[in-house]
Amino acid sequence: MDGKRHMGKVLAVIGASEMQDPLIRRARDLGCTVHAFAWKCGDVGERTADVFHPVSTAEREEVLRICRMVGVDGVCTIGSDFNNITATWVANRLGLAANTDECVRLSTDKHAMREAFAAAGDPSPRSIAVCETDDVDALLASVVYPAIVKPSDRSGSRGITGLEDSSGLHTALAVAWNESFNGVALVEEFLEGDEFSIECFSWQGIHHILQITRKYTTGAPHFIEMAHLEPPLLDPVLINRIEAVVRHALCTLEVWQGASHAEVKVNASGEPWIVEIGSRMGGDFIGSSLIPLSTGIDYVGAVIDAAFGVEPDLEAHALPRATAVRFVLSPDDAVVLDHLRSERPEFVVAGHWQHRGSSEIKDSSNRFGWCVMAADSAEELLPWLPTSD
Repeated sequence: MDGKRHMGKVLAVIGASEMQDPLIRRARDLGCTVHAFAWKCGDVGERTADVFHPVSTAEREEVLRICRMVGVDGVCTIGSDFNNITATWVANRLGLAANTDECVRLSTDKHAMREAFAAAGDPSPRSIAVCETDDVDALLASVVYPAIVKPSDRSGSRGITGLEDSSGLHTALAVAWNESFNGVALVEEFLEGDEFSIECFSWQGIHHILQITRKYTTGAPHFIEMAHLEPPLLDPVLINRIEAVVRHALCTLEVWQGASHAEVKVNASGEPWIVEIGSRMGGDFIGSSLIPLSTGIDYVGAVIDAAFGVEPDLEAHALPRATAVRFVLSPDDAVVLDHLRSERPEFVVAGHWQHRGSSEIKDSSNRFGWCVMAADSAEELLPWLPTSD
């Protein structure tokens, strides 16, 4: 497709952080004028957008007013559940291309998501919603451990605690409530198995699976993501099984257009279970860096296409390669990446990391750095990745 295929169009980007910067830059490459909305705090998008509006992404009425005044042709965001709520709400009120508000409610409120999955027969863990005003001990008397406690409406491993028994339950709930926007925590059964995420792009109700990502996490108690690998080195039969489960679940959540990010665990019997699904591109460099490298698809460009109501370009425009990202959570991680840069510099695509002390990392937002790498095969990258939990 034409490299300047959106020349003259105006795009509103909800958010201006480093996560949104690839979206802003790609939109400008495609000929768009970009208006970015975010709380002013010196983020990179404040400088890379054509116009920056110092408006919190929570102030959706004000975002709508400005977008209507400017006359935007599309509204979008990537990698953020919170920003996705505002982007979709604004787009729908302007009559622009977007999923429905109900789709975004189901895909950002994990309690509503669990209820929808249960009603539709999608494999998903049992879950109990808990508010601070509830009689916690009575409500959770039947919980079987191990269990997971998490906010019902956050991402990026924020507020998640794994429990082996009930001894830390009240503390874990307090952490989840503190992180939650809506004051609801979920207590869920713990799913054993290997963890994967699935990037998908939907157009007019047809779900195109772009790639499966193998995830490496710290495990209990916080399950922080340490690395991602594409392709995931899986048996084709299992890949087909995962894809079928995800496609059905996307229909359950009414995801009819745009990017989506599904998290799945596969148990010892080879059965995929859905952890959660977001109706937006995956963060942690998955959507913006790994997918283009491992598939040759301009994933960010496809998000922009869909925001304008244009059929997305899902053709490969580059030769696919194996790719991964490793995050720095400890000095040992930084040492591994130093060796990578020294011994196999041709594998390093981009990165920034620091040697820090042993302070505890409690979620994905305060890791010490990252490195995106690529090679001819996934096997070549395995020595530079952590051992899976």
